[in-house]
Order: sequence, then C-alpha cells, then structure tokens
Amino acid sequence: MSQPEMPALAARWRLDGRIALVTGASAGLGARFAQVLHAAGAHVIATARRADRLQELAQDCGSRVETLAGDIADPRHRQRVAELVRGHGRLDVLVNNAGICDDGPLEDQSLDNLRQVVEVNLISVMDLCRLTAGLLRAAPAASVINVASVYGVVASRDPMAGYNATKGALINLTRHLAAVWGGDGVRVNALAPGYFPTELTGFLADPAFAESIRDRTLLGRTPEPGELDGPLLFLATDASSYMTGQALVIDGGWTAV
Repeated sequence: MSQPEMPALAARWRLDGRIALVTGASAGLGARFAQVLHAAGAHVIATARRADRLQELAQDCGSRVETLAGDIADPRHRQRVAELVRGHGRLDVLVNNAGICDDGPLEDQSLDNLRQVVEVNLISVMDLCRLTAGLLRAAPAASVINVASVYGVVASRDPMAGYNATKGALINLTRHLAAVWGGDGVRVNALAPGYFPTELTGFLADPAFAESIRDRTLLGRTPEPGELDGPLLFLATDASSYMTGQALVIDGGWTAV
C-alpha cells in the first residue's frame, strides 16, 4: 500500500474554485465561518441583516466575496440569495448558520416570538435547501452544514423552548436530507457547538456564566472562536468525503457525561 503524501492530504482540506454560501455571516460564528472558507480558497457568498458588517467582512477578505444584506426570515430575501447563487451555476458548500434564541419560560412568551424563532432557525434552513437543491446537485461533491447546537442533542435547563426545539429539529432535518440526497452525491451534516463567544452568549464576558461552562466541560475551560475552524473545514471539504447524516459536536465534553 502506498503511503499518503502530504500535498495530497493538504489538498483534501482546500476549497479552491468552489462556491460557498454562509447565512448569518455579519458577525460571530458566521463571519468567522465565511473567513475560514475564504482562506481555504472558496468564493464566498455571505448574507445577513447588517449591511455594514458584511461590507467589513468583504473588505477584510479582499477578494472572492459577494455580500447580500437582508433578513433570512423573509422568503423574498431567500429567493434573492438563491438567484445570486444561481449565477454561479452550482453551490459546493452551504452553511446554514443564521439563528436566534428565545428567552424566558414558554408560558411567558408570545406566539409571535415563538414563530419568529422557528422561522429563522428551521423554516429558513428548509426553504434555502429547497431553493438551492438543484445547485447543490450540480456541484461535483456538495456539502451542506447546518449549524445546530449541543441543545439539539441534549436539553437546556435554561428557559428557551423554541431554541431547543428548532435545534433538535435541525439535526433530524440533517439526517433526512442526507438520506434523500445521498444518491445525488450531496452530503449533509450538522455542526453542534457548545457555548462559544458570540453575541448570543454575551461573548462569555459574565464571569459566573463562564465559570459554569468550565465546571460542566471535561476540558475545564471555555473555547476560543478558532476552535471551530477545523471542524467547519472538515465538514466542508473532501476531508470528510465519506461522512453524511451526522452531527459533529464541539463542546469540550459537555455532552459526554
């Protein structure tokens, strides 16, 4: 058996010439994901609500970045995103990252608030997958990455029923799409992070909150943003070419015990 060569191994982690779409890309994990895919060689289409943040992202990357500002919960915006991608003739990597969190006991929340969480976290993902299905099939080896959460795998004691419900549904949607699209060569996996420093987590600035995370994780520390770079690239590239229908949990061991 011939030994693997480093250039061939390194090439499996590259995205040169590929088209990637990232939602929720104006800040936090989404902006980081767009930068990582760009650094790996992809042409990145980034969408989010905040046009100024998207412009900063494009300036930081310098080239091979297109941006389209709008609300992913708006079906008309999702149509515009799909049309932009359609101009490239295919979609190699789709990162469904946009998400919001509800807050407070279920009985204290309004129905409109719950509907908004479901629309952003689940319906928008399903619809964008629907709209881009043909473009994914047109790619030689497309990869869909649905950004879920550890709270799609285990339950949260914090009162956020909508978030828990949609992230759990997102993981099973991942399995379903992997099952029905596998024959077309489209891989579908989920990334399930624990508490990473983002706007949703207050950037882990609350000492008591950060300490509670350290107490729950087997590694005994809070994560750095860059610790999702490798898992994202693994799922996006040929490095995971025989992996589909899985949820890759990156939580420092939170769910292991």
